[in-house]
Amino acid sequence: MFDKRLIKNFDFLILLVVLLLVAIGIFGIGAAKRLPTEGGNSIADVIKSFNLRHVKLQFIWLISGLVLLTVVISIDYNIIGDYSSLFYLLVIALLIVVEVAGAARGQAQRWIAIGPFTLQPPEFAKLAAILTGAKTLSKIESEEKKFKDFIPVIARFALPIFLVIQNDLGTSMVLIVILLGMLFVMGMSYKLIFGFLGLGIVVAPIMWFNFLTPEQQTRILVFLNPGLDPAGDGYNVIQSVMAIGSGRITGKSLLSGNTLSQLNYLPEPHTDFIYSVIVEALGFLGGITIIVLYAILIIRSIRIAIKAKDTFGQLIVIGVVCMQMAHIFENIGMTMGIMPVTGIPLPFLSYGGSFMWTNMIALGLVLNVGMRRQKIKF
Repeated sequence: MFDKRLIKNFDFLILLVVLLLVAIGIFGIGAAKRLPTEGGNSIADVIKSFNLRHVKLQFIWLISGLVLLTVVISIDYNIIGDYSSLFYLLVIALLIVVEVAGAARGQAQRWIAIGPFTLQPPEFAKLAAILTGAKTLSKIESEEKKFKDFIPVIARFALPIFLVIQNDLGTSMVLIVILLGMLFVMGMSYKLIFGFLGLGIVVAPIMWFNFLTPEQQTRILVFLNPGLDPAGDGYNVIQSVMAIGSGRITGKSLLSGNTLSQLNYLPEPHTDFIYSVIVEALGFLGGITIIVLYAILIIRSIRIAIKAKDTFGQLIVIGVVCMQMAHIFENIGMTMGIMPVTGIPLPFLSYGGSFMWTNMIALGLVLNVGMRRQKIKF
């Protein structure tokens, strides 16, 4: 049963920051899907012009996500950890289903169709890897850790990475970042970490020719020079950079009817390129506000990791922080043309049910560890 005394350790600032990010994201989704206004440019006309379908759905994902968060914080994270292997096996099974009979959107096959909705198992793979990885690493007892001590956790990450890399390069990159972050915190030597990076360089040509799809290869090449394919794969980045630049300091505002997203020049404006939509509307100040909110979220989460009562809790939080930072840096960098386009959405801002649920569950795990950083005294 949930002990009300745990509330005193609840980090309300983190929850407030996340709700602000979600609110900004819902605004961005509405602006991205705005229809041409038939009347004037008043606030009422702007609201009427919003395509509310995606806004309503995102609000549903938010409410259901908060329910999941509440469930997660109500159960001691050590009890959740006891079921991490079962959750991991379930996610692996879903990833295999996606690989065999998944629904495709564009060139990506990442979804399982369930009636009118779709489930995205690669999102939950990140949670499964964090939980089972943290559980495995927390059992290492030797102070002088050797490479063999890390083999079990590396294997647990390698399987989902192998299953998603062809259809979801972005998620595989996030999983690698999570793994390296957790290994670093557990005291893996710099030599081993740099050895992994060196191995990655050696394996890169094999991955390039045998695992990456032609579209993924093109995206990486176009990242280096968008001008190679300005009307194709380079189009996304070029339009995104133009949108961000046109926002200037204060943005074009909601009342503007000539944003690139509204004119259908900006691709995937409510998901991958939501940051571009928001910065075009709210300008540099809006973009900086988002980054500051993310910084507060990350710093407060690291604070919880430092104060965690055990290694398992600390590793859970570090895994979540690495996941969030990978998404933030890759997505914002992607919209600015300094990172390749991999289809990675922005936490709490981008549209999507599976993504919102994953982030809310991850947030619940962080808050869970923070709430139980001290033993309840009777």
